[in-house]
Amino acid sequence: VQNLTMSYGDKTVVDDVSFSVARGTIAAILGPNGAGKTTTIESCEGLRTPVSGTISLLGLDRVAGDAEIRRRVGVTLQEGGLPQAPTAAAVLSHISKLHRNPRDVRELLDLLELTEHSKTKVRHLSGGQRQRLSLACALVGNPDLVFLDEPSAGMDPASRRTLHGMIRNLAASGTTVVLTTHLMDEAETLADQVIV
Repeated sequence: VQNLTMSYGDKTVVDDVSFSVARGTIAAILGPNGAGKTTTIESCEGLRTPVSGTISLLGLDRVAGDAEIRRRVGVTLQEGGLPQAPTAAAVLSHISKLHRNPRDVRELLDLLELTEHSKTKVRHLSGGQRQRLSLACALVGNPDLVFLDEPSAGMDPASRRTLHGMIRNLAASGTTVVLTTHLMDEAETLADQVIV
């Protein structure tokens, strides 16, 4: 990310931000609520168009390499992004069919402790369970890079520990992880690099 600037109307929310993240590492974008963390990663994900600056992911220009980037990047949104009526297993199964070499759906449900909730409609899952399902959807395509926006929001301490272990395992396997958080201890515990 080079010289990223984002504005909403006349309010600048990200002002000339630059950073890079090494492959296979965990980078935490740390800041209080409203600091521009989500706006920054949504710009990287292609969900927002910057006022100025350049973004490249996996050696590809964010705009020019869009199709290849979509194939190689997983995303969890801070809020929403999951249909509410289908079951957890049906959502993950559907997302898996959008990828060339998806991970096994049952394996992911088990890994993220969602197996017993696999037949529960998404709208009836707890906040932490929805966060874990969102993470499963981001990981099902075996991405090289994952963006996690406030991944532990709504999770109890045990679920947070499970999530942190999963994130560490992702990085150890070579997947690059960029996450946002306003929790100093989460950034300190997980990140190889902190971007404030």
